Amino acid sequence: MKRYARIAFLIAVCSSLLLLAGAVAADAARPAPAKQRNLILATTTSTQDTGLLDVLIPIFEKKTGYFVKTIAVGSGQAMAMGSKGEADVLLVHSQAAEKKFMEAGNGVNRRLVMHNDFIVVGPPADPAALKGTKKATEGFKKLSAANALFVSRGDLSGTHVKEMDIWKAAGIKPEGHRWYQQTGLGMGQTLNVAAEKKGYTLTDRGTYLALKKSLGMDILLEGDAVLLNIYHVMEVNHAKWPKVNAAGAKAFADFMVSKEVQKIVKTFGVDKYGSPLFFPDAGKKVEDLGK
Repeated sequence: MKRYARIAFLIAVCSSLLLLAGAVAADAARPAPAKQRNLILATTTSTQDTGLLDVLIPIFEKKTGYFVKTIAVGSGQAMAMGSKGEADVLLVHSQAAEKKFMEAGNGVNRRLVMHNDFIVVGPPADPAALKGTKKATEGFKKLSAANALFVSRGDLSGTHVKEMDIWKAAGIKPEGHRWYQQTGLGMGQTLNVAAEKKGYTLTDRGTYLALKKSLGMDILLEGDAVLLNIYHVMEVNHAKWPKVNAAGAKAFADFMVSKEVQKIVKTFGVDKYGSPLFFPDAGKKVEDLGK
């Protein structure tokens, strides 16, 4: 009887081991938890307002299986999210702030993606006589001298930072003047406010072209080298914030600089606006842009 009991015990142990092995194998074959398939992209309102992300993100999701949650804010706010580990990957356009972000160890693998340019738009009547001005600083001096309404984003976005740099270079402090108003809104919304109030504003060309038909505003200053608008993609540092989806961030960054995406960027907007809204730059050097 003892012998049979011992055999029954061994059979039970073997069965348990087989079940455990099967469970381990099944667990290994199971896909990663759902949260690992989610990816938080913090980016600028310009990439959202132009419709570019509406084209690119579905392609990325289909190719990789990731689900992208896009948070479109100013570049400053996007980098603030990244510096707290609240985003996985950033697509932004504020070079000085980007360099500080990287130097602080907040990001890895900063890569050039594309560029367009900033322009000053305003009412066709152009009360500040801005049209024909070649230098951004000269244009801003004219705006100040004419007390012409200028609508600023006022949100520390890449566009706002560029605007403040130009005011500083022009030797003007616009804050506090009645003709200078800040919205605290994204680019598309700020353009709508400027159009409604018949004021001037600094915008990226892509967002302006995407909304041009409804604005009734003209391009009044363009072409100055300081108005170049450059976009980089940066992965948030997983070593600093272990909860960051590093694999997803790298996959998205790789996707943005891939030949497939760069080809899409090159032609995006041509059929609708007669010219592209962005120019692809993957693999190039910043100093070579605009030449």
